[in-house]
Amino acid sequence: MTTPRFCPNYREARALFLQAADACGAKLHSVNLPLLGAQGEALGMDVAVHGPANASKVLMTTSAVHGIEGFCGSAIQTGLLQQLTLPPDVAVVHVHAVNPHGFSHARRVNEDNVDLNRNFIDFNQPLPVNADYAEIHALLLPEHWPPTPEQAAALQAQAQIWGDRRMQRAITSGQYQYPDGVWFGGLAPTWSHRTFRQVLQDHLGQARQIAWIDLHTGLGPHGHGERIFACTDTGPTLHRARQWWGADITSVDTGTSKSVPLSGPIQMAIYEECPQAQYTGICLEFGTLPLAQMILAMRADHWLALHPETPPAQQAAIRAAMREAFNPPSSDWQQQVWRQGLQAAQQAVQGLAKQP
Repeated sequence: MTTPRFCPNYREARALFLQAADACGAKLHSVNLPLLGAQGEALGMDVAVHGPANASKVLMTTSAVHGIEGFCGSAIQTGLLQQLTLPPDVAVVHVHAVNPHGFSHARRVNEDNVDLNRNFIDFNQPLPVNADYAEIHALLLPEHWPPTPEQAAALQAQAQIWGDRRMQRAITSGQYQYPDGVWFGGLAPTWSHRTFRQVLQDHLGQARQIAWIDLHTGLGPHGHGERIFACTDTGPTLHRARQWWGADITSVDTGTSKSVPLSGPIQMAIYEECPQAQYTGICLEFGTLPLAQMILAMRADHWLALHPETPPAQQAAIRAAMREAFNPPSSDWQQQVWRQGLQAAQQAVQGLAKQP
C-alpha cells in the first residue's frame, strides 16, 4: 500500500488528481471558478467518475469543502483512483476541491469569507442567529494581533462561564451576522454551493444507494480519523453506517463527536438533490492540533485577511500556523490518514455491494 503524494500547493494537487483519473479511465468533468488562484492558476471543481456511469450504487468523496483541508483530501482521492478496487455496479464519484479558492490560497473559507459547511441553509427563511458569537466577536478578532493578555483573559473568563462545549459551539457552529467574522455562513448560496448541487444532479441522479465520505482535517487527536455520522436519521441509517464503518462512529446529535452541531452543513444538499437514493455518510475528520491551537490559527488567518498591511514576517508566521493546523508536514501523519482514508473507502464499497 503506497502512500499517495501530498502536494505542496493546489495546482500540483489538481494536476496529480487529473492524471490519476485519466490513468484509471475515469470520466472527468470540470466546472471553472471565474477567479484565479494564488499562483495565477485556473481554479475549478473537478469530478472524476470511476466505474460505470449508470451504477446504481455510488460512493462519493469530497475534498476541500474547507479549502486548506484539501491537501489531505486530494491526496486520499488521488490514492483511491490509483488503488481502490470496485465491484460490479459500484462507482465512485470523486468531487475534488469543492472550495478551490480556499485550497489555492491555503485558507479554510472561500472567496467571500464563507465557511461552506455553514452555507447549506434555506436562505428564503430568516437567517439563524448566534447570540453567543455576537458577545465574543470583538474578542475573537481584535484590532491588533496577537490579542493582548487582557483580551485573552476576557475570552477565557467567558469560556469558564459558558463551559468549553458552549464556547466551541459559539465560535464554530456558524454565524450569519458578521461577514468579516470567523465561521461565517454567508448571506446567499455561494458558487461552490450552487455548483455542488449541480454535481449531485448530474452524477448521482441514477443512484439508488449512495455512500459519502467527506474528508476534513483539524479536529481531534493528531492523526486519528474520527468517523462522524453525517446523516439526519439516527435510527436505521446510523445502524447501517456502524455496520459499514464500525461501532466507533460518533454523532454530533448524541454529543459523542469532537465536533458540535452545525448550521447549514453540506450534507443537507443530498437529501434535496438525490431524494431517490438511500444515503449513508460520514465526515472523516483527521486530527492535527489541540482545539484551542487550531481555533487560534483560524482567528489569526481571518485577522490577516482584514489586515493586508501586516509585515511579511508576521504574515508568514500566520500562514505557517494554518498549515500546521490543517496540513501537518509529517510523513507519519500522512501515512496514518491515508491508511484510514483507504480503509473507510473500502468499507463503504463493501457495504454498498451488499445492499440489495
